[in-house]
Amino acid sequence: MPRTRTGTVRHRRHKKVLKLTKGFRGANSRLYKRAKEALLHSGQYAYIGRKLRKRDIRKLWIVRINAGLHQINQQFNYSRFINNLKKSNIALNRKVLSELAVNDFDTFKEIVLKAQQ
Repeated sequence: MPRTRTGTVRHRRHKKVLKLTKGFRGANSRLYKRAKEALLHSGQYAYIGRKLRKRDIRKLWIVRINAGLHQINQQFNYSRFINNLKKSNIALNRKVLSELAVNDFDTFKEIVLKAQQ
């Protein structure tokens, strides 16, 4: 069986990796070996970043809810509010509550007053 050369296959693979690493700094966008390593790391960072973004957004919602609560009553804090919501069977998630606190404060105030009772 005659020997086959990997010329076009290898060239296409290298081109694909270098195309994906376009815009990376230094040799990470020019040399294949460095580009492949950088591409693997960038994938890991992207995966971790997607998880971190969810945490950050949830923190933002909590801060907004707490700020809205402090405008209504200085002594009423976030943890007591969430506990009272669960006791009074009001099933609103943090995203909706934060949107109400920012955009529709009157409705948010009514929900807080119902939760306090």
